[in-house]
Amino acid sequence: MTGLGAVFRPQLAPERLRSVARLAESAGLEELWLWEDCFREGGISTAAAALAWTERIKVGIGLLPVPLRNVAITAMEAASLHRMFPGRPILAVGHGVQDWMGQVGARVESPVTLLREHLDVLRALLRGERVTTEGRYVTLDDVALDWPPAEPVPVIAGVTGPRSLRLAGEAADGTLLTASASPDVVRKARQLIDEGRQSAGRAGADAEPHRIVVYLLAATGADGPARLKAELAAEGLGSVPDLGVAGDAGTVAKAVQRLADAGADTVVLQPTGDEPDPEGFVRFVAEEVRPLVP
Repeated sequence: MTGLGAVFRPQLAPERLRSVARLAESAGLEELWLWEDCFREGGISTAAAALAWTERIKVGIGLLPVPLRNVAITAMEAASLHRMFPGRPILAVGHGVQDWMGQVGARVESPVTLLREHLDVLRALLRGERVTTEGRYVTLDDVALDWPPAEPVPVIAGVTGPRSLRLAGEAADGTLLTASASPDVVRKARQLIDEGRQSAGRAGADAEPHRIVVYLLAATGADGPARLKAELAAEGLGSVPDLGVAGDAGTVAKAVQRLADAGADTVVLQPTGDEPDPEGFVRFVAEEVRPLVP
């Protein structure tokens, strides 16, 4: 079955999260995703709150920019969330928006190298290993978590470029693709990810599956098409075919299915930044779109 979720966008004030999270839970939504966008809301703090306000729904952090975070802190916070809320947090890490990283003095010369080092060490720490390493960007001396997760914790890489997609296959447990990924882009991403898995010896019959999560920009209501068009134009994507969807539940479900057919395991519906009714959007995804997605 194709997984389905929705995004709580950080254009909304943090105090709005409680009502959206509780409604998502009561409506039966499977996943609620949060963003750590500069300079709006923190990913770990909002995820912890959403998890505490609910009992069942999974909460994704998509994503934590690795240039902003020491890997030991990322591991400590991820482990704490997973011990307090077993099986419910979903952790994605990535390069971050390079302009934003530059604004805070965290931009690095080789984002791919940093992400590789961060992924390798983060996954090792979350497995309960003791790590000593001296990389180009990540250095640890005899570090281990006192409270590692009780169960394995998948780490997803949020990436876009070919080198990074191969890296995701080599060093991550899943991949998060942005709303700029059309079905054709998802197919190409799956191919590059599989190449990385093959090169790292992670593609055998006994290998763990590599989950691909894709955001899909969506708008509903009478002004939905106009809002969708405006947002794509603002992102410089107005001329890119097969991006986003506006319409009723049937139209949105068909767009979800196209991404699933292209290789997405989970599709997360992303409202426009000016969505007038976030709670209504979540209810629409859970109650109207979900029944139409196999």
